[in-house]
Amino acid sequence: MKPLVSILIPAFNAEEWLGDTLRSALAQTWDPKEIIVVDDGSVDRTLTIARQFESESVRVFTQKNQGAAAARNKAFSESRGEYIQWLDADDLLAPDKISNQLEALGNCSNRILLSSAWGYFMYRPRQARFVPTPLWRDLSPLEWLIRKMGQNLHMQTATWLVSRELTEAAGPWNTQMLGDDDGEYFCRVLLASEGVRFVPESRVYYRQSGAGSLSYIGDSARKKDAHWRSMELHISYLRLLEDSERVRRACIQYLQNWLLVFYPGRPDIVQRARELAHSLGGDLSEPSLSWKYAWIKQLCGWNMAARARSFLPRLRWAMLRSWDKALFALENRGTAPGGMIGPQIPVRF
Repeated sequence: MKPLVSILIPAFNAEEWLGDTLRSALAQTWDPKEIIVVDDGSVDRTLTIARQFESESVRVFTQKNQGAAAARNKAFSESRGEYIQWLDADDLLAPDKISNQLEALGNCSNRILLSSAWGYFMYRPRQARFVPTPLWRDLSPLEWLIRKMGQNLHMQTATWLVSRELTEAAGPWNTQMLGDDDGEYFCRVLLASEGVRFVPESRVYYRQSGAGSLSYIGDSARKKDAHWRSMELHISYLRLLEDSERVRRACIQYLQNWLLVFYPGRPDIVQRARELAHSLGGDLSEPSLSWKYAWIKQLCGWNMAARARSFLPRLRWAMLRSWDKALFALENRGTAPGGMIGPQIPVRF
């Protein structure tokens, strides 16, 4: 008998995108499947749109706003599937994403973690860019984490397909993580796994939302505290697998890569990062700025350069999104917005 797959979707104020996301879940060629949406206290039409899709295979729950991690934990508690597909409420799955992964798994252990290709897009999924990284291959948990941390890489949340056995072994999502909750969570999944199998034929479409995304840190002190905690956990998880010179070098590079996020506005975290690097046998240098901001630092100092580095990318994203939205509207004249189309219409790429 083919295993049931649970597609779990946390949703908060996602009325613009949820319809298309649900259609991409319903269009999965793999059967049997169930789809569970948890509305996390949205104040827009997210819950109304989700209810339009309710059926034997789509169940909808609502709760007061507690954050994405809590919504994911609720969705998992209501699921019955032997495999878990996490899916954010604005992202899309190619129709054969899950089928390709389970076919590639064959009769292998339930402790194998499945990943897939993913590409960025804004409004037009056909324009998604799929750019391979050193994580796009079969890897051991140790090698995967060394590459991620040492080379500043990541895999998008929906790329993973996780057995229930692995999901239960990893434990619940950490509700204290205001950002990088997926990075910390999948570290634990990796630790419980026997390795990663990468399936290039499977594809995920990751919508870029810039400063509005959960992963955007910006100037939030709480998000910076949570991100630092995630970094500490990353390092401790990797060293559980192996505490070699190679691992320590990757951890030091990881700290160096992210130091700019905390510099110079959070000297407390900068000091803790330096102390941690020193305990690993290395030192951190002052973070470097790209040429776009280095001249601001020279003229106006670090604080002004840091503010520019926070503000200018948001301005750039707003302009790019407006342009892409205009092109999307031109390409789809006469078609209602995604959240307003009836559930019978499938998503195609």
